[in-house]
Amino acid sequence: MAFDIAVIGAGIVGAACAHAFTQRGATVAVIERSLPASGTSSHCEGNLLVSDKGAGPELDLALHSLAMWPTLARSLEEELGSAMPSVEFEPKGGIVVTTTEAGAEPLIEFAAAQRDARVDARVLTHDEALEREPWLNPEITAAVYYPQDSQIQPTITTEALLAVARRHGAVSFNSHEVTGLERDRRGAVSGVTTTRGTIQAKHVVVAAGPWTGELSTRLGAPVPVAPRRGNVLVTSRMPHRVFHKVYDGDYFGATQSADAALQTAAVIESSQAGTVLIGSSREQVGFAEAMRAEVLAEMANKALRVFPFLADASIMRTYGGFRPYMPDHLPIASDDPRVEGLFFASGHEGAGIGLSIVTAELLAARILGGTATSPLGDIDPEPFDLRRASLKPYLEVAA
Repeated sequence: MAFDIAVIGAGIVGAACAHAFTQRGATVAVIERSLPASGTSSHCEGNLLVSDKGAGPELDLALHSLAMWPTLARSLEEELGSAMPSVEFEPKGGIVVTTTEAGAEPLIEFAAAQRDARVDARVLTHDEALEREPWLNPEITAAVYYPQDSQIQPTITTEALLAVARRHGAVSFNSHEVTGLERDRRGAVSGVTTTRGTIQAKHVVVAAGPWTGELSTRLGAPVPVAPRRGNVLVTSRMPHRVFHKVYDGDYFGATQSADAALQTAAVIESSQAGTVLIGSSREQVGFAEAMRAEVLAEMANKALRVFPFLADASIMRTYGGFRPYMPDHLPIASDDPRVEGLFFASGHEGAGIGLSIVTAELLAARILGGTATSPLGDIDPEPFDLRRASLKPYLEVAA
C-alpha cells in the first residue's frame, strides 16, 4: 500500500500530525522506531504555556494553539469515550514570581510587553498572590498571573491522537527504524526505507523530536535540531497545596538561553494524582542519560525559595528526557526546499506539547492545501519555514 503521507515519529507532534492529516482524508503511515510516546512526550510535564514566551512568532503560535486545545481535548474524549482515559486538559493558570528585588521590575516589564501581544498577564499584589497560592514564600517581591496557561497529560493525549487517527485509517508501524529515503527518478520523495522494509508515501514528515538532527543527516537533508536534557522531580502524594503552575522569573531566561551549560529554574505544579512535579533543568550533553545529583539538588533548592513547605516533602522518583533544541529558538513546520516531498515538524524544545496541534495544522495546510487557521484566525507559517534567514548558516545541500 502506498500512503499519502508517512510521519516519522509517534510522539505528540507526530501523533498530532497524523490526526490532522486523517481528519482531512489523507492516508497516513506513522513510523516509530520504538513505541508511541516512548521519548520526550512521556518525559515531560504537559505544559500548554504562554507565560514563558516573549512577544514574537513563538508566542503568536502558542496563542493560536491554546485557542485550539479546549475543542480538541473535548473531541478526543467524545470520540474515544471509555476506551481511553481522560487527557486531563486543565486550564489551571500560571503564576510567575520573583523572590529578589532585582527580579521584580524585569518581570513586570516582561508582562507589560506580553499584554501588548494579546496575552492576559495580570500583575498581582502581594496579598492577591498569597490568596491564590497560600503556601507561597511570603517574601516574594512580584507576581504575575496568567489565566491562559494550561496543562494536559502528554502520554495519554499522544495515545488518544493516534487512536483517533487510526479510526480514520492511519496505520502504525512500531519498531520500524527509518534508515533512508526512497526517491523517484526526479529525486522527489517516494517513501522511506526502514529496518523492516520499505514504506511507500508521496510525502514524508519528520517529527522525531530531539532525534531529528541525527535522522535528518541520515536522510541527506540535515537540520540543526539537537538534544537538550531536562529533569523533573516527583514528590510523594500530599494534600493539595499548589493550585497553579508556579515558577520563578529565571525560567524564561533558561528557555531562551543558547548556553550549553546547565540552566535551572523553579517550576512547580500539582498533578491530579496528588503528587507535586518540580522542574526544571536544561543542558546540552548529547544523549547522555545519567542523572547527576548536583543538578537535582539545584532544582530542589530553587523550588524551596518559591514553596518553603516542600522542605518536608519526600521525592518519590525523578525522570529525565531530551528536548529538541533549535539554535534560533523557533520550531520548524515546513517543507524542505532541498528535497521535494520532505517536511519537518520539530525543534519545539520544551514547548512541543503545547505547540503540537498548531504545528500539525501548519503542516496539513502545507501538504494538503488550504490555509492554517485557529479560532483566532489565520496562522502565519513564515517564521517556522526552513528558508528563514536564521537557519541559512546551518543548512547544507542535500546529498
